Amino acid sequence: MIQIALAVVLVLVVGGCACVVWAARGGPRWVRGVATVTLAVGQLVRSGNRRRSVGGGGDDGGDG
Repeated sequence: MIQIALAVVLVLVVGGCACVVWAARGGPRWVRGVATVTLAVGQLVRSGNRRRSVGGGGDDGGDG
């Protein structure tokens, strides 16, 4: 079940990236919409990772 979910996510990511490239070359209106959503979700994921890494509680990964 997890493999199916990961495959679906992978297809969505690859499709979104293709739409971003196509929109940059002047694709149809729906492609520009999908590209905008893809870029917005990418920004959310990056900002979420940044917040988590900055407020990580000071764990330096040492054994001590």
